[in-house]
Amino acid sequence: MFALQVLIVVSLVVASLAMLLFKAHSDRLEAARARSLAAAEAFAHSPGMASVLGGPSPTAVLQPLSDAVREEGRLDFVVVVDRQGTRYTHPEPRLIGKKFVGTLGPALAGRSTVEEIDAPFGRKVEAVVPVTDSRGAVVGAVASGLRISSVTSALQRQLPVILGVGTAALALATAGSALVSRRLRRQTHGLGPAEITRMYEHHNAVLHSVREGVVIVDGGGTVVLANDEAHRLLGLPPDAEKRAVSDLGLAPRVTKLLTCGDTANDEVVPVASRTLVVNVRPTGQAGGPAGSAATLRDCTELRALAGEAQLARSRLRLLYDANMAVGTTLDVRRTAEEIASVVVPRFADYTTVDLADAVRRGEDPPLLAGERTLALRRVAVSGRHDDHPLRRVGEAVTFTTAAQEGAGERATLVADLTVASEKVTSDAQCLQRVLDVGCTSLIVAPLTARGVLLGVVSFWRTQDSDIFDERDLTLAEELAAHAAVCIDNARRFTREHAMAVTLQRSLLPQRLPGQNALDIAHRYLPAQDGVRGGWFDVIPLSGTRVALVVGDVVGQGLHAAATMGRLRTAVQNFSSLDLAPDELLGRLDEIVARIDQESATTDNSPKIAGASCLYAIYDPVSGSCALARAGHQPPAVVRPDGTVDIPELPDGPPLGMDDLPFEAVEMHLPEGSSLVFYTDGLVADREHDVDEGLDTLRTVLARHGRGPQETCEKVLSALPLSQQSDDTALLVARTRRLSPDRVANWELPSNPAAVAGVRADISRQLERWGLEDKAFTTELVLSELITNAIRYAPGRIGVRLLHDRALVCEVSDSSSTSPHLRYASDEDEGGRGLFLIAHLADRWGTRYTAQGKVIWAEQRLV
Repeated sequence: MFALQVLIVVSLVVASLAMLLFKAHSDRLEAARARSLAAAEAFAHSPGMASVLGGPSPTAVLQPLSDAVREEGRLDFVVVVDRQGTRYTHPEPRLIGKKFVGTLGPALAGRSTVEEIDAPFGRKVEAVVPVTDSRGAVVGAVASGLRISSVTSALQRQLPVILGVGTAALALATAGSALVSRRLRRQTHGLGPAEITRMYEHHNAVLHSVREGVVIVDGGGTVVLANDEAHRLLGLPPDAEKRAVSDLGLAPRVTKLLTCGDTANDEVVPVASRTLVVNVRPTGQAGGPAGSAATLRDCTELRALAGEAQLARSRLRLLYDANMAVGTTLDVRRTAEEIASVVVPRFADYTTVDLADAVRRGEDPPLLAGERTLALRRVAVSGRHDDHPLRRVGEAVTFTTAAQEGAGERATLVADLTVASEKVTSDAQCLQRVLDVGCTSLIVAPLTARGVLLGVVSFWRTQDSDIFDERDLTLAEELAAHAAVCIDNARRFTREHAMAVTLQRSLLPQRLPGQNALDIAHRYLPAQDGVRGGWFDVIPLSGTRVALVVGDVVGQGLHAAATMGRLRTAVQNFSSLDLAPDELLGRLDEIVARIDQESATTDNSPKIAGASCLYAIYDPVSGSCALARAGHQPPAVVRPDGTVDIPELPDGPPLGMDDLPFEAVEMHLPEGSSLVFYTDGLVADREHDVDEGLDTLRTVLARHGRGPQETCEKVLSALPLSQQSDDTALLVARTRRLSPDRVANWELPSNPAAVAGVRADISRQLERWGLEDKAFTTELVLSELITNAIRYAPGRIGVRLLHDRALVCEVSDSSSTSPHLRYASDEDEGGRGLFLIAHLADRWGTRYTAQGKVIWAEQRLV
């Protein structure tokens, strides 16, 4: 055997060497032909070759070049000849000028040739390439060549390696044979046939005593060997050996595994009441006879334990997913939908969540002690199919005994709905529809938080799923407990949010005051995730003027809403003093700073950290509008022709942030212009910046002919308010002008004699306006005001009557001293004038101007 192995190895090495030598000769010949032809073509086609051949001394030019090419390309010769075969170059200079010995005809015809030639020093390869001029005519030829023996083949260099590999293979075969012989002697331990027989008998005894079944089947599907454990597990007959597997009456899957001849790894096969793990290996893979060897292991108990573990893992995973998915928002309805969706179909086929109406509104749930029925309302439904027979969202649901029992800490299991139907509901028709769709079992779990029942969650299973058992009851209680906490948190947030929104809305204008200077529309949208401090207001002023204000308090919550109410009240109070916009913002800044100082003394009170405000006063008599802002966005002005302008108002610091003075700007507005006031929540959100919102606002407003109400609707529908993380206040005011025929002016000298003439003019003006019934009161009021002005103020005196919703009497002078109302004693000669004015007029007051002051009094007409 060893000699045969050596002979095979030597034969293979010799055959390989012969093939390599033949291949080496072929490679050398091809390499010689390629090198010769490449050198000749390169030299023949080099630039200027044709002109050199036609020159006076071609040898002097070409001989050095040919030598360089010959040495560079390791060639034997490079010869240049003319058409007559006269050599111009040659490695031996003595042969230059002699006739070329070789085949020149094809080259003169314009073809390149390569041929093998027998030379005295061995065979060589010669290539002849024509040299052509610019017209394509052959003017000479270039011949190059070399001996084939001078080309070294790569295979020649590999020959030592091949010989070394052959020698190594022979040595390896020898060593392998020696190792195999030694291995066999070691395995048999030098035992003879008798000793090996006894060893087989011992192994056979061990095979039949192990607790794992072994079955060996030959290539024809006949049982060769089956131990006792295999007989027990498969229920084989005593004569199973030498019988076909298909005749043993085994399960089809077991028969296929034993006879298919394929490899099987841990195949789980049910056999009667057992669960077996089967592994099959083909015996022919190791060089043995065709067939297969199968091992069988009883894993019935292990399978049951694995199923329990898998069930526990799936329930833990469901609880984890429920903890992550339920309670993502502080919305009661959304939280109920989350618990209904997360358990279908992993735990139940249908799930319903029913809550008390008070819980849905954010109120405290009612106490249910002693009640025999529980009236709830369906909030969420989830199921495998949408065409379920359960009550829909929004419908009232009444529970009886099951719900009453569920009002405690434990859930109620109804394993068979057909037997215990009275425990579910008193609605027989609804229960019958549930039974018709295939629902078989039910778990009703209470949603209890802080000892109060919020509602009920019901888990339904149909005949396509396993019936609920006690283990499912525990899981349902844990799911319901987590859902109840989330729903209660959402309920409390809803209640607190509703209280804050109610407070906020109560602090905002409930209705706008009546006035004729502006057509006004407004919208207010509170933030979705909390209460902020945005507000707006419309305040009628003296002289038919109207103040417009919009502001925003930094922060959120009840404190921000309360601060907003304080600031709005302060603005109304300051407006009653007829302060200019810049002066009013200065006073408001002091109030915000004072509120911050008060908050700093209380640890639990949050700091405001600033507020923004925009304040404007519009005068319908002159059409002028004075504006000032403190850290707020400037208004948009829509002209009557539809052009939109956002004026560049001086930007003062936010209220409470700095002590810099504020600056007011006055502009003239044509009648029909619109002032658009807004907060940051209208033009910016989490996804859009302020500039983008302002561009959209300009585009929406750039259209004439819209009324304030339509403008509000268009703006709110076009601007990005999906996130709405801040309050949105929008105030649109379209200007009107007071008709000139409803304004009367007089200018008087500081002379008491002029009072009588003015009184007569006033009476005639009131008669033209149809206000004769107001003549006596008006004359008395103006007489008192003009007399006081003549007495206490130098210079000329102005008198103005305005006919609007009220009859306004104004007296202006150059003095900045304001009169004060007081009660005159019996002996006082004066001090009763303002007292009479306060009783005769509905309102009166003083406002200061750049030239002095104006004392005014109003009498309501509407």
